[in-house]
Amino acid sequence: MNDEEFDNIDEFEGEGGPFENDGQNLFEHYRFDVDRGQGMLRIDRFLQMKIENASRTKIQAAAEAGFIIVNGSSVRPNYRVKPGDVIRVMLTYPPREITIVPENIPIDIVYEDDSLVVVNKPAGMVVHPSYGHYTGTLINALAYRYSDLPIFNGNDARPGLVHRIDKNTSGLLVVAKTEQAKEHISRQFFYHTSHRRYVALVWGDMRDNEGTIVGKIGRNVRNRQIMDVFPQNVPMGKHAVTHYRVLERFGYVTLIECRLETGRTHQIRIHMKFIGHPLFNDPEYGGCEILKGTSFAKYSQFVENCFLLLPGQALHAKELGFTHPVTGERMMFDSELPENFATLIDRWRTYTNSRNE
Repeated sequence: MNDEEFDNIDEFEGEGGPFENDGQNLFEHYRFDVDRGQGMLRIDRFLQMKIENASRTKIQAAAEAGFIIVNGSSVRPNYRVKPGDVIRVMLTYPPREITIVPENIPIDIVYEDDSLVVVNKPAGMVVHPSYGHYTGTLINALAYRYSDLPIFNGNDARPGLVHRIDKNTSGLLVVAKTEQAKEHISRQFFYHTSHRRYVALVWGDMRDNEGTIVGKIGRNVRNRQIMDVFPQNVPMGKHAVTHYRVLERFGYVTLIECRLETGRTHQIRIHMKFIGHPLFNDPEYGGCEILKGTSFAKYSQFVENCFLLLPGQALHAKELGFTHPVTGERMMFDSELPENFATLIDRWRTYTNSRNE
């Protein structure tokens, strides 16, 4: 997904004007259903934040060529998106398809029935194929396991997915096995009626035992691979709420639980950085450096050894709850911390106790 997709836009801006496509067959490359929490933002800026490595100039050219469609009509680059808009990016050639290759990869199935499957994903596994991650993902594994199901044999690059967790985050997620179940569960995540509780180890001794973080989350304007928190009075970002509670204190780091009221990309990671407590060993948000503690070499070596236990941020999706799409039953699931995460906590507990003796 990069600027090359838009490279041949200019040749289609003919005498008919910017919104005349001369009867060309157009193909949908991107579709965005604008969230209820989205502020008013120019569509060229909105799409620049959404489409990886696409320049604002190219997006503006696509809009002027009539290739940016909102609610069925082409719009200019200065159109301001609003909640509920359906945005489609149309180009003159078919999108490059990502073929899902079924792979016999072991997965930890917590629960399954004819409608859905709940998986305990290990840290280090990507959830779905994307550019740079074509194989070895959870979806590749599910496509092998459920090769007889229609939902895993279509053109959807993310079959059955209603939510995701980051590559280096471990824990629970639900995947639908039918289109009906996918639609039903997706609505629960959209309207925030699902339940998600995470456990995280963060840098610093948190002042309060519990609290709530409210901050709009959107793509960082300089590096769209990471997220940022924006002031409430700017149009960028989406409303996001994270509730946290301290579970155990280790002086230089704190074990907490987080309950998501919304579900934004990297929400816990960026919200914790925003309040000055990055997740332990989080490479994107500054947690993989020694942020608290002493200057003694022995302490530095202890922390470095702790870093080696995890592939990335110390974050685990421990609880997941939703209403079953067929029976209407409220389903709740809980998963134990991975062994390396539990070892990490034990090491900090031992270190803290030795300091206090």
